[in-house]
Amino acid sequence: MTISTLSPEEPTPARTITPARKRSNNHKAIRSTVSLVIPAKNEARNLAHVLERLPDCIDEVILVDGRSSDITRLMARTCRPDIQIITDPKAGKGHALRAGFAAAQHDIIVALDADGSMSPEEIPQYLYFLEHGFDFVKGSRFMGGGGSLDITTLRRMGNKGLLLVANVLFHTQLTDLCYGFFAFRRQYLEHLGLCSAGFEIETELTVRALIAGLRIAEVPSMELPRRSGHTNLRTFHDGYRVLCTLIRARQLGNPEPQNDAFDYPTLVAEASLRATK
Repeated sequence: MTISTLSPEEPTPARTITPARKRSNNHKAIRSTVSLVIPAKNEARNLAHVLERLPDCIDEVILVDGRSSDITRLMARTCRPDIQIITDPKAGKGHALRAGFAAAQHDIIVALDADGSMSPEEIPQYLYFLEHGFDFVKGSRFMGGGGSLDITTLRRMGNKGLLLVANVLFHTQLTDLCYGFFAFRRQYLEHLGLCSAGFEIETELTVRALIAGLRIAEVPSMELPRRSGHTNLRTFHDGYRVLCTLIRARQLGNPEPQNDAFDYPTLVAEASLRATK
């Protein structure tokens, strides 16, 4: 399978595992609504930089707070009074994103990090491809027009090795694997069978989309340095989890849609927020 790696000036169809169903003209004429999911833990110093730059095309913002010990939730509410905040009952980025996906109410789900390394101004580019024939759009730091000012040499080498494994196992031509800036149509969520708890959720989303036969496009993205604080990523530990995710997905294929045992949290009530400030 060949993944489309395009810029908005070159919107040509991607090859897919199964024949793509042609979208109706009526569907194209109606703007899809968008939910933005932001996982965060102790990102109060970075969050304002992200929230204040969101484009107008975002209809709903969901912050998944990973039990922050700083004023992450207060900062979020101050910058974006209409933000929806949920608390993550279990540690890990995978749990946080899955909770956010479950709470999303709109046609399209977009995810990006709260540390300021991803530019909200890029979101319309992802939506462009979703409105022009694609089902899952992922950012790539390693295709033309993309880049990273944050990745270390060790992480770059690890990503390259894992990317090679993914491309061999799934007969595709991805250019990036472990990057958490992506967008997809919510109607496909239950068919992805997501179960990851940690950073490997980024890889699981991509390979599940491949196996499910979704039409996928990669778009260039520039990863900036984290504005403050330290990443929770552990290179060897998380790299091993990504490798296990690839092997497991190749062995199991696409599972039947089902509800897992994860206890998705509900939106935090305003009164509860005031009580924690």
